[in-house]
Amino acid sequence: MGSIDVKFEALSPAEFFRRNREIAGFANPARAVYQTIRELVENSLDATETFKILPSIKIQVSYVDASRNWLGVYVEDNGIGIPGDEIPNVFGRVFYSSKYRIKQHRGIFGLGAKMVVLYAQSTTNMPITVRSAPLKSDVIYEYQVMIDIAKNEPVIVDSKTLENKYGWHGTAIKVVIEGDWPKAKRRVEEYLRRTSMIAPYAEFLFRGPDEDDFLVIPRVTVKMPEPPKEGLPHPKSVDVELIKQLIQRNPDMKVFEFLVENFDGVGESIARNFLDYAGVNPDMPVGELENDKLVNFVTKMREFNGWRRPRADWLSPIGEDILAEGVRSVLNPEVVFTVTRKPSSYMGNPFIVEAAIAWGGAVPQSDKPIIYRFANKVPLIYDEGNDVVRKIVDEIDWTQYKVKFPAQLAVVVHICSTKIPYASAGKEAIADVPEIESEIRNAIREVARKLRLYITRKEKEQELLMKYAVFTMYSEEVVNALSYVTNTDPDKLRRSMRELIARKLKLDRIERALKEGKLTEEGENNEGSSAQAASLD
Repeated sequence: MGSIDVKFEALSPAEFFRRNREIAGFANPARAVYQTIRELVENSLDATETFKILPSIKIQVSYVDASRNWLGVYVEDNGIGIPGDEIPNVFGRVFYSSKYRIKQHRGIFGLGAKMVVLYAQSTTNMPITVRSAPLKSDVIYEYQVMIDIAKNEPVIVDSKTLENKYGWHGTAIKVVIEGDWPKAKRRVEEYLRRTSMIAPYAEFLFRGPDEDDFLVIPRVTVKMPEPPKEGLPHPKSVDVELIKQLIQRNPDMKVFEFLVENFDGVGESIARNFLDYAGVNPDMPVGELENDKLVNFVTKMREFNGWRRPRADWLSPIGEDILAEGVRSVLNPEVVFTVTRKPSSYMGNPFIVEAAIAWGGAVPQSDKPIIYRFANKVPLIYDEGNDVVRKIVDEIDWTQYKVKFPAQLAVVVHICSTKIPYASAGKEAIADVPEIESEIRNAIREVARKLRLYITRKEKEQELLMKYAVFTMYSEEVVNALSYVTNTDPDKLRRSMRELIARKLKLDRIERALKEGKLTEEGENNEGSSAQAASLD
């Protein structure tokens, strides 16, 4: 028998993602247009809001060659810009990013812009053009970049430096890709609207290839959430490789000092308690943790229940007021209720869940709640059926909250974390993690209870107004009879009668409380019993 000739080869990261571009959301020409715009807009938002700059983002899509469905996509922001010597690596080297830090980021792999470049090369073989000016820079750097896929290195096609006459700062990117604009248009516009819902402090100017493809989304608030801080790993989130990397920095450091200096929330007393639990000498050099000792050490770290909860400083939630502004500006509801839950954690990763309910007004009527999902301020548009949010919303008995379908009800859920548990590499659905599922359910129920109170108040208001109308109608006969018997001016009697009716029904207090939103559940029950008992003497 002859020998079997088996050939082996290695793939660079760039080659892997070029071959498997659907993993990053570039599955077809329509999805690729949406994904390209999404990746570039996300980078723009990170380059602005992280540094407390109110985002102003311009997006333009145009036909470069309509016969081949080649589209030019242009995105410009007013962010902090990119240093000139970093531009080639930022856009031409896969897994080179500023996002490999422990804090909240929109991206998860630091892949976004590089995947755009790879897709452009694979479909049009044209380089990405990048112009960028850092803050207070006298010059604008311009590069045309491609990726050497075999080596995962940038290829600089052209570069030049321009005078920054007008003090502009930010980054402008143009890329030519193959795309299906008619099919992508609705998704792109929906993505921008949803992004403005979660970032109402940003303004967007969008132009498409057709005359009617024009969208201006103004800024509705200048209030911005606090940017996240950079953090340390939590002891429950570690693995063997992470510990090995930390040990290599200083293998002679004592284990006690190693724990205190390298991990979130580990003080001296907690470190001593853990080392007693793990049976490790505090004075042992950390470099002696090898092989089985190292694996056992990591196992003990993940099993130990004496660690503090992860800090939430690494996160940047929207906040109830800003979220309410965004929901109102996009959905124009009759009323909106919001909540930002307290920080929680899963597997040592901190997370915060925020939720909003929009009711009535311009919210479309539907047979079930309309859902708007967000992860680290990024709208999730695809794969709703696989998302834990959809599961939770469908499981809730909405009749408990006085909602009868079809109804004008929208549910907004935002999850921010240092590590979002996506259900797939496409980053469009949140996985079913018990801790996160519980927090989402509690958040939705909390805003749903607020909605129930509002609907109850509205029903009581309508009931009181109906009583007022009935009593007023029959009071006319009483007024006429009293006027005849007492020879009193009927207008004076009529005014007195209406004041008596309003006072007995407590209309003034109910209406004032409704306007000011000061009724509590307890107060509402009291108010309800008073209203039901109210009648004319």
